[in-house]
Amino acid sequence: MKKFLKTIVIAVIIILLLAQFYPKYNYNNGDALIPASIETSHKVPAEVAAILKTSCYDCHSNHTEYPWYANIQPISKWLTNHIDEGKGELNFSEFGSYSLRRQYHKLEEIAEQIEENEMPLSSYTLIHSDASLSETQKKTLTSWVNNLRDSFKMVYPVDSLQRKRS
Repeated sequence: MKKFLKTIVIAVIIILLLAQFYPKYNYNNGDALIPASIETSHKVPAEVAAILKTSCYDCHSNHTEYPWYANIQPISKWLTNHIDEGKGELNFSEFGSYSLRRQYHKLEEIAEQIEENEMPLSSYTLIHSDASLSETQKKTLTSWVNNLRDSFKMVYPVDSLQRKRS
């Protein structure tokens, strides 16, 4: 039995070592502040921008600050997939290119995710403790998001900002 376990452990180690030769993924190192970014499309106070950069941008922008372990397979693959999924849901670097309806809806979702403590993910804040949001930061973000949504309603007809229900 010991010999079998030893063989399994050696096989797992060999597989993990061979996985390091698997091609690395394209890292998400683009510029977070492009013409379509939320900061260039809308007025974002410095305090809000700082919170977004610390707590959101690694998964929800075109620029990620990668930790040292991002070069280790299979962690590299998992991180890349996680970031791609996050950017698919919301990408602050491309926020200004979204339709007004989508921007309005995403702002609503941001407030909901923060209020329900769903973002940032606990798996992320476990390692990045500085990304955890204090109650003050949550209020700052949700207040800004709600004010931005209100400014949309002042400029555009409400029915152009909401999905039509069938």
